[in-house]
Amino acid sequence: MTKSPNPRHYLTVSDLSSDEILFLINRALKLKNRYKSGLPYRPATGKILGLLFEKPSTRTRVSFEAAMLQLGGNATFLSSRDLQLRRGEPLKDTARVLSRYLDCLVVRTFGHDVVDELAMWSGIPVINGLTDRHHPCQVLSDIMTVMEYKDEDMGSLKVAWVGDGNNVAHSWIQAAGRLGFALVLACPEGYGPDKEILSKARAGSTAPITLTTDPEEAAEGADVINADVWASMGQEEEASKRRKIFAPYQIDRALLARAKTDAIVLHCLPAHREEEISEEVLEGRHSVVWDQAENKMHLHKAVLEWAMGLQDFRV
Repeated sequence: MTKSPNPRHYLTVSDLSSDEILFLINRALKLKNRYKSGLPYRPATGKILGLLFEKPSTRTRVSFEAAMLQLGGNATFLSSRDLQLRRGEPLKDTARVLSRYLDCLVVRTFGHDVVDELAMWSGIPVINGLTDRHHPCQVLSDIMTVMEYKDEDMGSLKVAWVGDGNNVAHSWIQAAGRLGFALVLACPEGYGPDKEILSKARAGSTAPITLTTDPEEAAEGADVINADVWASMGQEEEASKRRKIFAPYQIDRALLARAKTDAIVLHCLPAHREEEISEEVLEGRHSVVWDQAENKMHLHKAVLEWAMGLQDFRV
C-alpha cells in the first residue's frame, strides 16, 4: 500500500475550515440521497478501515462499519483489550504497524492525547470517533440533521445546549466558532465546558457563544435544543450526584415550550428517559433523534471518502 506522507486526519472540529465543514455535510447529504435512490457507489473497493475502540459503542461502531461497507471497502474491529496495547506496546509502535495494514483508522478512546499520538505516528488518516474531550464526527452529523430540517442558513439559527459541558458540547462550540451560528450553553455551575476551547471559539466566531446556568435562557427562542447524558462513560461513579445537580436541566415539555414552535430536539443517544430528556419529548413531534442517528452513517461516508481521497465528484 502506498501511504501519504501527510495523511488527512480529523481529530477535532477546529481541524477543519468552515468551507471544509460545509463541504463534508453537503457531500453527506448527496451520498444519503444516492443511497436512498438505490444507486451503488463503491470508491473504497480494496480499502480496509480499522476501528480501534477502548470505549463501548453502538452507533459510532455500526455506522462507521456500515459506511465503509457501503463505500465498497472492508472494516475490521480492534478492541484495545485484544491488542498488544494492553501489554504495554507503545502507541507509536501500534500506529506504525497498523499503517502498514490499513488505509484509515477510527479511534474511540478516553484521553484525547491518544488520538493525537496515533495521528502523529500514523501514515494513514486517523479519525476521532470520540474522546473525553471531543466528538467531532457526531456534531457534523448533528448539523447535517439541522440543515435537513431548517431552510435557513446555519448562521441565522440559535442552537441551545442544555446539560453537561462535555465532549459533544466542546465540538458544538468549535462548530459555532467556525460556522458563526448563535450557541447558548446552559450548564450547572462547575460543569461548564473547557474555558480554553470556549475562549478560542469565541475569538473566531461571528455570532455569540454564550454560557449560562439557566436552561430557560438557553431554550428561549431556540431553533435547536440539544441534550446528552448527564454522566458520560468513565463518570459512572458520579451518576447519582449528577442526577441531583442536573435535575433542573431536563428537556421536558415546559422547557421546549420556550423554544420556537418549529424547534427540533437533538440527542446523540443513548438516552436516559426522564433524566436529561423526558419520554414525551424524545418520542414527540419535535424530536429528530432517529434521523440524527442515521445521519452518522452518511456523514461518516463523506469523512472516510474525504480522508482517503476517494471523492468522485461526478457522483
